[in-house]
Amino acid sequence: MDPINRGPEEYGHDDDGQAPRQRPPREALTSDFGQPAPALARTVQLVAGDFLLTVNPVDGSEIETCPPRERPPRPAKFSAAERADPARAAHPPVPPGPAQPRLPLLERQEVRERLVRLLARGRSVRLTGPAGSGRTALLDAVADDCADLAPDGVVRLSGYRRTANDLLHDLFATVYNAPRHRPERDELLGFVHEIGAVVVLDDLEFGGNALDELLDATPECAFLVAATPDVAAPSADSLLEEVFLGGLERSASLELLERAVGRVLTEDESNWAGDLWFESEGLPLRFVQAGALLRQRDQLRADPGAFDQFGYYEDAPVDAPFDAEDGHDVPLPSLAEGAAPASLLASRLSESARATLRFAVALGGEVPHQAHLPALVGDTHADAALAELAGCGLVSPVGSRYRLAAGVQAQLETAGYTDDIDDRALSAARHYTWWAGHPSVTPERVCAEADAVLAALSVLVPLTTAPLDDEESASVQLARTAAPAFAAGLHWSAWERALRSGAEASRLAGEVPDQAYFHHELGVLALCGGQLDRARAELEASIGLRGALADKRGTVAGRRALALVSDRSGEALPGVRTTAGEEGSDARYEESASPPGGVPAGFALPAPPEPTTLVTHRTAAPAPVRRSGGIGSRLVSGTRRNLVAAGSGALLAAVLGTVVTLGMTSGDNTDDPSEKVGVNPSASQGANDDSLGADKAKKGSGDAGASSAPTDPGPDGTYGTSDDPTPSSSGRPSDEPSGTKGPSGPTKSPSKSPTSKPPTSKPPTSKPPTSKPPTSPAPSDSPTATPSTTPSTSDSASGPAASSSASAPASGPAAESPSGSVI
Repeated sequence: MDPINRGPEEYGHDDDGQAPRQRPPREALTSDFGQPAPALARTVQLVAGDFLLTVNPVDGSEIETCPPRERPPRPAKFSAAERADPARAAHPPVPPGPAQPRLPLLERQEVRERLVRLLARGRSVRLTGPAGSGRTALLDAVADDCADLAPDGVVRLSGYRRTANDLLHDLFATVYNAPRHRPERDELLGFVHEIGAVVVLDDLEFGGNALDELLDATPECAFLVAATPDVAAPSADSLLEEVFLGGLERSASLELLERAVGRVLTEDESNWAGDLWFESEGLPLRFVQAGALLRQRDQLRADPGAFDQFGYYEDAPVDAPFDAEDGHDVPLPSLAEGAAPASLLASRLSESARATLRFAVALGGEVPHQAHLPALVGDTHADAALAELAGCGLVSPVGSRYRLAAGVQAQLETAGYTDDIDDRALSAARHYTWWAGHPSVTPERVCAEADAVLAALSVLVPLTTAPLDDEESASVQLARTAAPAFAAGLHWSAWERALRSGAEASRLAGEVPDQAYFHHELGVLALCGGQLDRARAELEASIGLRGALADKRGTVAGRRALALVSDRSGEALPGVRTTAGEEGSDARYEESASPPGGVPAGFALPAPPEPTTLVTHRTAAPAPVRRSGGIGSRLVSGTRRNLVAAGSGALLAAVLGTVVTLGMTSGDNTDDPSEKVGVNPSASQGANDDSLGADKAKKGSGDAGASSAPTDPGPDGTYGTSDDPTPSSSGRPSDEPSGTKGPSGPTKSPSKSPTSKPPTSKPPTSKPPTSKPPTSPAPSDSPTATPSTTPSTSDSASGPAASSSASAPASGPAAESPSGSVI
C-alpha cells in the first residue's frame, strides 16, 4: 500500500482513469513531520431515554427530544453463543509469559455445594468474608457450576465503586444487545424484570435499602454477592441467605503453601508456616505470598547472585557454588516479613515490576492495563511485569482488571514507594490523555481503564495551578479528553466524576472555556437523569461564562439545552416567548401584546371616492385551552396580561376619540375644513320631514339595500354612514358637522343636535336631538344606521358587546356621544 498514491480499492474512491499523483519531493515530506494535522472531533450519538444525545467534545454535547425515526427498536437478548464474548470480557486479562499454576480450593467444597443448592432454588446469597479469604476464587468455581441453571446463563458483575443504578445498567448491557442505548429508569426496570440469570456480583460496596432495591428490580434473578464485613448489612426483612467465609485450618494452610512452593516443606519451614497461620488467622492470601517468599529463597540458595542486580550479596562471587557449611544459606523470613511481605517481595522483582508498583501506588492501588506498561515504564517488555506481580500475590483481580492486593498499598507506602507519587501521576495523566484521544481507541476501551484515569485525576486536581506558559493543565486536558469517551461508552458514573474533577481543575487553572464546557456537560448529564434544578443551575453557569467569552456556538448549545429543561419543568425561559405568546415573569418586553379585539385606529382615514359601506366583523377571542402537564399546559390564552392589554386598548381608543373631538370643535374659524368633516355620524332631523335622517333612506335614492357613503371614524374607532346624500338647506355648519362626499362633490348637512363635549369625571348626559319630539322611530344606539338588508358591524378596541364588561373597568368611565355611541 502506497501512503501517497491512494488506490481506489483502499479508500473507496472510484478510479477515474487519471494518472496517479506524483510523489512530492523529500523536503515537502519532512517539513510536515513536526506539525501533524489535528484529528477530527469524534462525535457519537446516543439514545438516552426520551433524548437524542450527541456527544460533542468541542462545543459541548447537544441534547434534544429524540425523533421517532431515531428511536431504536426494542432490544433483543444475546443468544448463548453471543454471551461468550461478554463473559470473557468480565474476566481480567491473562498475564503474558508462562501460565501460572491455579491453586486448588481447599476446605471450600462444602460451602461451594451449599451455594449451588441455594442458587438452584432461586434463592439469593450474600457471601461475607475478609479481604484475602479467597472470595473471588470461590465465586469463579460456583459460576462454573451454575452455567446451565438459568435461561440467561451466568452474569459476572463487579460492584467495586458501583451503585445500584450502575449495576442495573451493567446487567442490561450484558444481557441485551442495545448498542448506544441507555434506557430511562422505568424502561430499564421493565427490561431487567424479564432477565432470568444467576448474577455473580463481587466486591459489593453497599447494602441496606440500596441492596433491596437491586433485588426487587430483578425478581427473576438469583444473586450471589460477595462483600467484606465492613459493608453495610442487608435490611432486616431481606430474603438474602447469609454465608460467612473464614480462614483455612492449619493443615489446609500448610498444603496450600506446599502447592505454592512446589515442594514439600522442611521442618523449619513448617514451624514458620504454623506461626504465620496463627498470626494471619488462616487467610489464603498470606500463604500465597509466603509461597512466593520461599521460592525466592530457593533461588538465592541455588544462586547467591540471582538478585545481585538489586543489591543483594554484592560481595559474594557470582560463580561461587552454594554451600550451606560455608555460610551461604539464606535464613527464613521473619514473622513480621511473612505477615507484611510486600516490600521484601518487591525488592526481589525486576525493575519494570517495581516501576509498575510505583505507578499502582500513585494511582491509589489501580494497576494499569498491561498494554500501557511499556509506554509508562519505558521498557518494551514491561508487560511481563504483571505476571511477576500476580505470581507473588501482590495484585488480585477486580472485575476485568487488577488492583493491589489487600494490605499491599499500605506496606509499599511504608517502604517509600510514595516519594515520586506526583511525577508518576503526571506521567500517567499525559499518557492517558494521548491514548484516550487517539482515533483508534474505542470508548469501551477507555471505560475499561476508567478507574486508573479517575485515580490520576484525583491526585492531580488538588495540585492544579494556573500555568505559567500557554501550556494547558494536564488534569484539565485529561478530563476534557476522557469525559466524552466515558459518555459515549455509557459509563456515566465515571463521566460525572471526570466532569466534576475537570470543573474543579479548570477553576484552579483559570481556564474559563474549559470551565464553561464542564458546566455544560454537567447540565446535560443532570437533564438526562431528570434532575432539572441542577441542570438549570449548571447550564446557566455555562451560558454566563460563554457569554463573557463571546462563544456563540457554545452559547447556542447551552440555550437549546436550557430550553429543553424549561420545557420539561413547565416554565418559560426568561425573555423567550412561548407558543401562546406569553413570556416569563422576569422577561423583558420587546413588543406589546395586541388586545383580543384588535388595535384601534388612531387617525381618521380618508373617505373613499365613492359611497361605500365598510362592513367589519367582530370576532371574539378564542376560549383558553388548558391541558395538564407538558407543553399543552402552557398554551393558554386570555390571561391577566391579555385582559390588561384589552383594557388599555379601550382606554387608548377613548383618549384618541377625545383628542380628535377637541381638535375639531376648538377654534373660531368656521371655514376650517377640519370642522366640515364629520367625525361621528349625527342623527339629525330631515329638512322636509320631522324624522331622523339616519333612520331611513332618502326617497328616490334607489334600492333599500343600496350602500351609503362612509364617514370618518368616531372617537371609538368605528365608522358610520349617512343616508342623506343631498345637501341641506342650511349653509351653516353645526357644532358637530357630519359631512359626506357623494358623487357630485362634498355635501353639508347641518345637524340640530347639540354639540358633543369631551368626557369629564362624570359621564355627560345626552340631550334630545331636536327641540320637539321626533315622530319617527327612536334612533339606534349604534353610531351607524344602515338599511335592514345590509347589516353593519364595527370593530373597536373594547371587543364585542358581550365582553365589554371585561374591558370597561380598565378604560375608566365611559363617555356617551350625542349619537348614542359609547366612547
